[in-house]
Amino acid sequence: MRVAILGCGYVGIELGRQLLARGHEPIGVRRSSEGCEAIEDAGFEAMRADVTDSEALSRVPDVDAIVFAASSGGRGAEAARGIYVEGLRTAIEQFAGRADPPDRLVYTSSTGVYGDHGGDWVDEATPTEPTTEKTRVLREAEEVALDSPVTGTVVRFAGLYGPDRYRLERYLERPVTEGYLNMIHRDDAAGVVRYLLEEDLARGETVLAVDDEPVGKWGFADWLAEQCGLPEPPKETKEERLADDDLSEPARRRILTSKRCSNERLRELGYEFSYPTFREGYREAVKAYPSR
Repeated sequence: MRVAILGCGYVGIELGRQLLARGHEPIGVRRSSEGCEAIEDAGFEAMRADVTDSEALSRVPDVDAIVFAASSGGRGAEAARGIYVEGLRTAIEQFAGRADPPDRLVYTSSTGVYGDHGGDWVDEATPTEPTTEKTRVLREAEEVALDSPVTGTVVRFAGLYGPDRYRLERYLERPVTEGYLNMIHRDDAAGVVRYLLEEDLARGETVLAVDDEPVGKWGFADWLAEQCGLPEPPKETKEERLADDDLSEPARRRILTSKRCSNERLRELGYEFSYPTFREGYREAVKAYPSR
Protein backbone atom coordinates (compact mmCIF):
# COMPACT_ATOMS: atom_id res chain seq x y z
CA MET A 1 0.00 0.00 0.00
CA ARG A 2 1.34 3.40 -1.00
CA VAL A 3 0.27 6.18 1.35
CA ALA A 4 0.77 9.93 0.99
CA ILE A 5 1.04 11.59 4.40
CA LEU A 6 0.22 15.26 3.86
CA GLY A 7 1.64 17.47 6.58
CA CYS A 8 3.98 14.72 7.71
CA GLY A 9 5.06 16.00 11.13
CA TYR A 10 5.05 14.68 14.68
CA VAL A 11 2.48 11.91 14.17
CA GLY A 12 2.99 11.58 10.43
CA ILE A 13 6.66 10.68 10.65
CA GLU A 14 5.90 7.95 13.18
CA LEU A 15 3.09 6.73 10.93
CA GLY A 16 5.56 6.57 8.05
CA ARG A 17 7.99 4.56 10.17
CA GLN A 18 5.28 2.08 11.10
CA LEU A 19 4.04 1.71 7.53
CA LEU A 20 7.57 1.23 6.22
CA ALA A 21 8.33 -1.42 8.85
CA ARG A 22 5.25 -3.37 7.73
CA GLY A 23 6.18 -3.37 4.06
CA HIS A 24 4.17 -0.39 2.84
CA GLU A 25 5.38 2.61 0.86
CA PRO A 26 4.86 5.89 2.72
CA ILE A 27 5.50 9.26 1.10
CA GLY A 28 5.86 12.16 3.50
CA VAL A 29 4.81 15.58 2.19
CA ARG A 30 5.96 18.76 3.92
CA ARG A 31 6.12 22.39 2.83
CA SER A 32 9.62 23.07 4.21
CA SER A 33 13.01 21.65 3.32
CA GLU A 34 13.72 21.12 7.05
CA GLY A 35 10.55 19.06 7.34
CA CYS A 36 11.55 16.96 4.36
CA GLU A 37 14.94 16.33 5.92
CA ALA A 38 13.24 15.01 9.07
CA ILE A 39 11.21 12.61 6.94
CA GLU A 40 14.28 11.39 5.11
CA ASP A 41 16.05 10.91 8.43
CA ALA A 42 13.19 8.61 9.40
CA GLY A 43 14.01 6.46 6.38
CA PHE A 44 11.25 7.06 3.87
CA GLU A 45 10.54 9.22 0.82
CA ALA A 46 9.92 12.93 1.27
CA MET A 47 8.38 15.40 -1.15
CA ARG A 48 8.17 19.15 -0.72
CA ALA A 49 4.71 20.60 -1.37
CA ASP A 50 2.18 22.87 0.30
CA VAL A 51 -1.26 21.30 0.75
CA THR A 52 -2.85 24.49 -0.57
CA ASP A 53 -0.88 24.28 -3.84
CA SER A 54 -2.58 21.93 -6.30
CA GLU A 55 0.26 22.14 -8.82
CA ALA A 56 2.82 21.15 -6.19
CA LEU A 57 0.61 18.27 -5.03
CA SER A 58 0.31 17.06 -8.62
CA ARG A 59 3.95 15.98 -8.41
CA VAL A 60 3.11 13.49 -5.64
CA PRO A 61 2.71 10.09 -7.33
CA ASP A 62 -0.54 8.14 -7.35
CA VAL A 63 -1.28 6.49 -4.02
CA ASP A 64 -3.74 4.04 -2.49
CA ALA A 65 -4.55 6.29 0.47
CA ILE A 66 -3.97 9.82 1.68
CA VAL A 67 -3.61 10.90 5.30
CA PHE A 68 -4.22 14.58 5.90
CA ALA A 69 -2.27 15.52 9.02
CA ALA A 70 -1.25 19.08 8.21
CA SER A 71 -0.89 21.68 10.96
CA SER A 72 -1.59 25.39 10.91
CA GLY A 73 1.52 25.91 13.01
CA GLY A 74 -0.25 27.51 15.97
CA ARG A 75 -1.46 30.45 13.90
CA GLY A 76 -4.92 32.02 14.09
CA ALA A 77 -8.30 30.88 12.81
CA GLU A 78 -7.84 32.38 9.34
CA ALA A 79 -4.60 30.46 8.82
CA ALA A 80 -6.22 27.35 10.23
CA ARG A 81 -9.07 27.61 7.73
CA GLY A 82 -6.57 28.00 4.90
CA ILE A 83 -4.86 24.74 5.88
CA TYR A 84 -7.56 22.53 7.37
CA VAL A 85 -10.49 23.42 5.12
CA GLU A 86 -9.13 24.91 1.90
CA GLY A 87 -5.97 22.81 1.97
CA LEU A 88 -8.01 19.66 2.50
CA ARG A 89 -10.35 20.58 -0.34
CA THR A 90 -7.38 21.25 -2.61
CA ALA A 91 -5.80 17.90 -1.75
CA ILE A 92 -9.06 16.00 -2.28
CA GLU A 93 -9.66 17.65 -5.64
CA GLN A 94 -6.10 16.99 -6.76
CA PHE A 95 -6.05 13.30 -5.85
CA ALA A 96 -9.71 12.47 -6.59
CA GLY A 97 -9.40 13.95 -10.09
CA ARG A 98 -6.68 11.56 -11.17
CA ALA A 99 -7.13 8.62 -13.51
CA ASP A 100 -6.12 6.35 -10.64
CA PRO A 101 -7.45 8.07 -7.50
CA PRO A 102 -6.79 6.86 -3.96
CA ASP A 103 -9.32 4.62 -2.27
CA ARG A 104 -9.09 6.05 1.24
CA LEU A 105 -8.71 9.36 3.03
CA VAL A 106 -7.94 9.75 6.73
CA TYR A 107 -8.31 13.22 8.21
CA THR A 108 -6.74 13.77 11.63
CA SER A 109 -8.84 16.05 13.81
CA SER A 110 -9.05 16.77 17.55
CA THR A 111 -11.31 15.96 20.48
CA GLY A 112 -11.35 19.74 20.98
CA VAL A 113 -14.41 19.82 18.68
CA TYR A 114 -16.54 18.52 21.57
CA GLY A 115 -16.17 21.65 23.65
CA ASP A 116 -17.22 21.53 27.30
CA HIS A 117 -19.31 18.65 28.68
CA GLY A 118 -18.89 19.30 32.38
CA GLY A 119 -16.66 16.28 32.93
CA ASP A 120 -19.15 13.85 31.35
CA TRP A 121 -18.15 11.07 28.95
CA VAL A 122 -18.19 11.74 25.22
CA ASP A 123 -17.99 9.35 22.29
CA GLU A 124 -18.51 9.38 18.54
CA ALA A 125 -22.27 9.87 18.96
CA THR A 126 -21.94 12.90 21.25
CA PRO A 127 -22.89 16.18 19.55
CA THR A 128 -19.94 18.49 18.98
CA GLU A 129 -19.94 21.97 20.49
CA PRO A 130 -16.70 23.68 19.41
CA THR A 131 -16.06 26.78 21.47
CA THR A 132 -13.16 28.41 19.61
CA GLU A 133 -12.66 29.59 16.04
CA LYS A 134 -10.00 26.94 15.51
CA THR A 135 -12.14 24.05 16.72
CA ARG A 136 -15.03 25.30 14.59
CA VAL A 137 -12.68 25.19 11.61
CA LEU A 138 -11.64 21.65 12.52
CA ARG A 139 -15.27 20.60 12.69
CA GLU A 140 -15.93 22.13 9.27
CA ALA A 141 -12.95 20.25 7.86
CA GLU A 142 -14.30 16.99 9.28
CA GLU A 143 -17.43 17.46 7.17
CA VAL A 144 -15.29 18.11 4.10
CA ALA A 145 -13.46 14.84 4.71
CA LEU A 146 -16.63 12.81 5.26
CA ASP A 147 -18.28 14.30 2.14
CA SER A 148 -15.21 13.58 0.01
CA PRO A 149 -15.45 11.55 -3.21
CA VAL A 150 -12.53 9.62 -1.73
CA THR A 151 -13.97 7.59 1.15
CA GLY A 152 -13.11 9.49 4.30
CA THR A 153 -12.45 8.59 7.92
CA VAL A 154 -12.08 11.21 10.65
CA VAL A 155 -9.76 10.34 13.53
CA ARG A 156 -10.11 12.68 16.51
CA PHE A 157 -6.89 12.70 18.50
CA ALA A 158 -6.89 13.40 22.21
CA GLY A 159 -3.92 15.29 23.68
CA LEU A 160 -0.73 14.04 22.06
CA TYR A 161 2.34 13.24 24.13
CA GLY A 162 5.51 11.25 23.63
CA PRO A 163 9.15 11.89 22.69
CA ASP A 164 9.91 15.62 22.89
CA ARG A 165 6.39 16.30 24.20
CA TYR A 166 6.22 14.90 27.72
CA ARG A 167 6.35 18.37 29.35
CA LEU A 168 6.84 16.99 32.84
CA GLU A 169 7.72 20.43 34.20
CA ARG A 170 4.14 21.57 33.51
CA TYR A 171 2.90 19.17 36.18
CA LEU A 172 5.90 19.01 38.50
CA GLU A 173 7.23 22.53 38.77
CA ARG A 174 4.20 24.84 38.91
CA PRO A 175 0.61 24.88 40.20
CA VAL A 176 -1.71 22.38 38.54
CA THR A 177 -5.24 23.48 37.65
CA GLU A 178 -8.06 20.99 38.18
CA GLY A 179 -9.69 19.26 35.20
CA TYR A 180 -9.42 16.11 33.09
CA LEU A 181 -6.67 14.98 30.76
CA ASN A 182 -7.54 12.92 27.69
CA MET A 183 -4.33 11.65 26.13
CA ILE A 184 -2.81 9.36 23.54
CA HIS A 185 0.86 8.54 23.00
CA ARG A 186 2.26 9.58 19.63
CA ASP A 187 3.05 5.97 18.72
CA ASP A 188 -0.56 4.94 19.30
CA ALA A 189 -1.92 7.98 17.46
CA ALA A 190 0.08 6.86 14.43
CA GLY A 191 -0.80 3.24 15.14
CA VAL A 192 -4.53 3.95 15.04
CA VAL A 193 -4.29 5.51 11.56
CA ARG A 194 -2.05 2.71 10.33
CA TYR A 195 -4.42 0.07 11.74
CA LEU A 196 -7.53 1.57 10.18
CA LEU A 197 -5.81 1.73 6.79
CA GLU A 198 -4.36 -1.77 6.94
CA GLU A 199 -7.56 -3.40 8.16
CA ASP A 200 -9.77 -1.23 5.93
CA LEU A 201 -11.97 -0.16 8.83
CA ALA A 202 -14.20 2.79 9.74
CA ARG A 203 -14.98 3.93 6.22
CA GLY A 204 -17.20 6.97 6.42
CA GLU A 205 -16.89 7.03 10.21
CA THR A 206 -15.47 9.20 12.93
CA VAL A 207 -13.26 7.45 15.51
CA LEU A 208 -11.89 8.80 18.77
CA ALA A 209 -8.19 8.07 19.30
CA VAL A 210 -7.68 8.24 23.05
CA ASP A 211 -6.17 5.85 25.58
CA ASP A 212 -8.03 3.77 28.15
CA GLU A 213 -7.97 6.16 31.08
CA PRO A 214 -8.85 9.84 31.17
CA VAL A 215 -7.30 11.16 34.37
CA GLY A 216 -7.77 14.13 36.62
CA LYS A 217 -4.91 16.61 36.33
CA TRP A 218 -4.35 16.67 40.08
CA GLY A 219 -4.15 12.88 40.28
CA PHE A 220 -1.87 12.71 37.27
CA ALA A 221 0.46 15.34 38.72
CA ASP A 222 0.63 13.53 42.07
CA TRP A 223 1.40 10.24 40.31
CA LEU A 224 4.18 11.87 38.29
CA ALA A 225 5.66 13.46 41.41
CA GLU A 226 5.66 10.14 43.24
CA GLN A 227 7.30 8.37 40.31
CA CYS A 228 9.96 11.08 40.07
CA GLY A 229 10.64 11.14 43.79
CA LEU A 230 9.32 14.67 44.26
CA PRO A 231 6.78 16.25 46.62
CA GLU A 232 3.25 16.67 45.35
CA PRO A 233 2.98 19.89 43.31
CA PRO A 234 0.71 22.76 44.40
CA LYS A 235 -2.89 22.67 43.20
CA GLU A 236 -5.35 25.36 42.17
CA THR A 237 -9.03 25.35 41.35
CA LYS A 238 -10.41 26.64 38.09
CA GLU A 239 -11.75 29.68 39.90
CA GLU A 240 -8.31 30.47 41.32
CA ARG A 241 -6.68 30.13 37.91
CA LEU A 242 -9.34 32.20 36.17
CA ALA A 243 -8.73 35.04 38.62
CA ASP A 244 -5.51 35.76 36.70
CA ASP A 245 -6.24 38.86 34.62
CA ASP A 246 -3.38 38.06 32.25
CA LEU A 247 -4.98 34.87 30.93
CA SER A 248 -5.79 34.93 27.22
CA GLU A 249 -9.32 34.11 26.10
CA PRO A 250 -8.26 30.79 24.50
CA ALA A 251 -6.54 29.82 27.77
CA ARG A 252 -9.70 30.63 29.71
CA ARG A 253 -11.75 28.45 27.41
CA ARG A 254 -9.32 25.55 27.77
CA ILE A 255 -9.58 25.79 31.56
CA LEU A 256 -13.38 25.78 31.41
CA THR A 257 -13.53 22.83 29.02
CA SER A 258 -13.98 19.46 30.73
CA LYS A 259 -14.85 16.03 29.33
CA ARG A 260 -13.80 12.39 29.39
CA CYS A 261 -13.30 10.76 25.99
CA SER A 262 -14.23 7.12 25.45
CA ASN A 263 -12.25 4.75 23.21
CA GLU A 264 -14.90 2.03 23.28
CA ARG A 265 -15.44 2.21 19.50
CA LEU A 266 -11.71 1.98 18.81
CA ARG A 267 -11.47 -1.06 21.11
CA GLU A 268 -14.46 -2.63 19.31
CA LEU A 269 -12.56 -2.22 16.04
CA GLY A 270 -9.76 -4.30 17.54
CA TYR A 271 -6.95 -1.82 18.02
CA GLU A 272 -4.40 -2.88 20.66
CA PHE A 273 -2.56 -0.06 22.40
CA SER A 274 1.20 0.02 22.89
CA TYR A 275 0.57 2.46 25.76
CA PRO A 276 -2.92 1.78 27.17
CA THR A 277 -2.61 4.45 29.87
CA PHE A 278 -0.35 7.31 30.92
CA ARG A 279 1.46 4.92 33.30
CA GLU A 280 2.98 2.96 30.44
CA GLY A 281 3.32 6.01 28.22
CA TYR A 282 5.31 8.10 30.69
CA ARG A 283 7.61 5.31 31.88
CA GLU A 284 10.60 6.38 29.79
CA ALA A 285 10.11 10.06 30.58
CA VAL A 286 10.06 9.29 34.31
CA LYS A 287 13.24 7.25 34.02
CA ALA A 288 14.96 10.12 32.26
CA TYR A 289 13.78 12.84 34.65
CA PRO A 290 16.77 14.72 36.15
CA SER A 291 16.01 13.72 39.74
CA ARG A 292 16.27 10.01 39.01
